[in-house]
Amino acid sequence: MAITFTRRSFVGAAALAGALPSALRAAPTVFPTGTTIYDPAKAWSGYTVLSTLDTPAVLVIDMNGRTVKRWDGFNLSAGGPARVLPGGVLVGPQGAFPRHQESTALVAVDFAGNELWRFDAAEEIEIDGVRQGSARQHHDWQSADWPAGYYSPDFSPGAVGGRTLLLTHTSHSSPAVAGVLLEDDRLVEVDAEGRVTWEWRAADHIDELGFAPAARAAIARLGTRDGYDWLHLNSARYLGPNRWHDAGETRFHPDNVIVSSRSASLVAIVARDGSVAWRIGPDFSETPEQRALGQVIGQHDAHLIPPGLPGAGNLLLFDNGGASGLGDSSPISPLGNAIYQRATSRVLEIDPVSLALVWSYAAPNFFSTNISGAQRLANGNTLITEGAPGRVFEVTPEREIAWEFMNPPGEGGRRSNAVYRAYRLAYGWIPQLPAPREVAIVAPVPGTFHVPGTPED
Repeated sequence: MAITFTRRSFVGAAALAGALPSALRAAPTVFPTGTTIYDPAKAWSGYTVLSTLDTPAVLVIDMNGRTVKRWDGFNLSAGGPARVLPGGVLVGPQGAFPRHQESTALVAVDFAGNELWRFDAAEEIEIDGVRQGSARQHHDWQSADWPAGYYSPDFSPGAVGGRTLLLTHTSHSSPAVAGVLLEDDRLVEVDAEGRVTWEWRAADHIDELGFAPAARAAIARLGTRDGYDWLHLNSARYLGPNRWHDAGETRFHPDNVIVSSRSASLVAIVARDGSVAWRIGPDFSETPEQRALGQVIGQHDAHLIPPGLPGAGNLLLFDNGGASGLGDSSPISPLGNAIYQRATSRVLEIDPVSLALVWSYAAPNFFSTNISGAQRLANGNTLITEGAPGRVFEVTPEREIAWEFMNPPGEGGRRSNAVYRAYRLAYGWIPQLPAPREVAIVAPVPGTFHVPGTPED
């Protein structure tokens, strides 16, 4: 059965609030997991790859929520995401650097789990007194021949181990940022032999990131101990082929890299010479075009939609909301590290040249304060990872839900059901799996649904 039941704590319970004394009021304890909505006529059906935060494995599910493939031994809570290439090849992070949100290696394995490629030589680190090589990779990575890192009918990534971009950490000092040892964000590009052929450190370019004096003061003030993760980039992606560059916009060269900073509410494009070629934020009141978009807060997964998909060339990102942004101290942000706050999320599709809003998704109770992402699908739908509550769902351009999946609690000690990021891919990309059985699932009406076995009113 596609829907199972487990326990979960919710804040608020309107159905009970007026019926019980305040001391006895409680939230519902049962909620469905698995696929809860599936309209085969409106969804873009395929396999969904889940990078979950509390299960040390990569899971592949079909449209009815059945786990059809599992690769164990991947550390998605540190380095995520995992991606599956054509032929059933998995690439994902392994190993963890204690007390650091990073993996020690980026690894490719075949369908059976045999290792095909490994990169673990960005920097040397020490774990329990032992020196070892490490990728120091966190949050993101991408193959150069795979625009946006997800399915498009126009692209089929080649063999693993080609030119690869990794978002990593590096430890160094930079008085322009703060007076402590930084855990700085570093982009590295490696070739087929694992040699670093290009790199970029964020702290070297702090003057180009649009920080006002109050924000610069907050950055320095918040650096109170070594290992300061001052910018906290959470995605890094090659721009890939795009119509803007084809029209002569040099800022959008396919090899340039777009990065996203959760802490600063900043999205920027890094050129190959290291300069910051384009940015939005951190202050979205800076220009009329950004004011029209509204303040983006703590966003994730900023990328250009790849060719072959509706909206190709537009910027797609998950605007988390929550709290982020740097500036003066205030009653709502005593340290000046959360000057922007909003308890709702949005998915935004933006023309990156005019900054016009092309499409967006928002809804009541749609909110993930961290992680999350969005993927444009071949039929024009958008797959959205609402990461913190473990919800992955597909919406049509008219914002109708065509598919929805609630991740069950994981296998780790936290019993978290959070999903870092999810990707949909064509069935044919994993030919080792038999054709799945697709069964439509209609969501029950909330006001009349009963747990099986209980009397119906």
